[in-house]
Order: sequence, then structure tokens, then C-alpha cells
Amino acid sequence: MTTLVVGIAGATGSGKTTVARRLTEALPRGSVALLQHDSYYRDRSDLTYEARCELNFDHPDSLETSLMVEHIQSLREGKAAGVPIYDFTTHRRRPDVQRIEPAAVLVVEGILVLADAAVREMLDIKVFVDTDADIRVFRRIRRDIEQRGRSFAAVRKQYYSTVRPMHLQFVEPSKRWADVIVPEGGRNQVALDLLVARLRTVITEET
Repeated sequence: MTTLVVGIAGATGSGKTTVARRLTEALPRGSVALLQHDSYYRDRSDLTYEARCELNFDHPDSLETSLMVEHIQSLREGKAAGVPIYDFTTHRRRPDVQRIEPAAVLVVEGILVLADAAVREMLDIKVFVDTDADIRVFRRIRRDIEQRGRSFAAVRKQYYSTVRPMHLQFVEPSKRWADVIVPEGGRNQVALDLLVARLRTVITEET
């Protein structure tokens, strides 16, 4: 089986996760697998919870990207991968892993997916989701407060100290590597339809 690997990058709150989810939902069950770069945050159990909260989670070094590259290669070779499960409320990896089975299409999603050369080399289609900054900020605030148990003060501090600087240094420049730029994320139905049509063609050729 030949696996087509699709990378979906974009800033925090851009809608890249929605794009990845809608692509996987639009394809036949069992034909697509999803890897999220966020799963590969390093487990810093050597630090206290307070110290972990102060880490720069938007820098490439905070992620074990080399492990994700190994898993992409395994999936391309038709072998399953044991993907870490990261708990964003405790900033720790859980002891168990998620088993991801190989599929005709592999979607790899994360803010820094296009910023790493080793990951880019594994991607057959590179997508960057581009959304206005004000929309992205409000989406991030809502997500961190409602889903990750953060206070508004903590979200604001993290945004100014690491999120925005790392976006300007790593995420935004990675847009130049994209094959496809999707404005407004999951709301761009035309772009989604085009991507789904391409992926369905690949799946049909494999069956």
C-alpha cells in the first residue's frame, strides 16, 4: 500500500485542526489516519507542575518531532504506530499510547508541521491554513479556557511571552513551503472540496 501524506499547518486558532478533521470525516472509514503534532510534546516529568506551566510550548524544541517522523515512516511502510497521548491540563504524557493503523491517506496536523525540514520531506501535499490574527486569538482564548482549564490571565501571559513571538519566528515563515494555502480554515468549502476530491482519487487508485 502506498500512503499519501498530507501536512496541514497554520497558526494556533487558524482552523487547521478543523480542516484536518473535516478531511478525515469526508473520506471512507479506514482509508485515512490522523497524526497530530501536539501529541508529541515532550514529557517533562522532571519539572514541577508550576515549572511546566512556564515552558515555551510554541518552540520546536518542545516537541519530540523526531519520534513523529519515525511514526510517519512506519505508517508509510504499512506498520502501526504507538502515538503518545498528551494531557494539556497537567502538561504530561499519559502512560498509555494511541495505536494508529496505516491507511491510504495520512494527515499530519500541527502549527510547526511545515517548519521542520525532516517532516516536510515526508509530505506529499503541504497545506497552510491562513486566518486573520484577531480571529485566531479569540479562538485560542476560548479553547484554552473551556478545554484546557486555563485562566484568562494565564492565556494572555502565554500569548504575549511565547505564542506570538514563536508564530513570527517559526510558523508564519513556514507558509512559503506550502503547496496550498487555505484562507479561513474549515469555512473554506471550496478548498476543502478540492482537497477531498484529490484524496478520494488516491484512495480509488489504491483499491
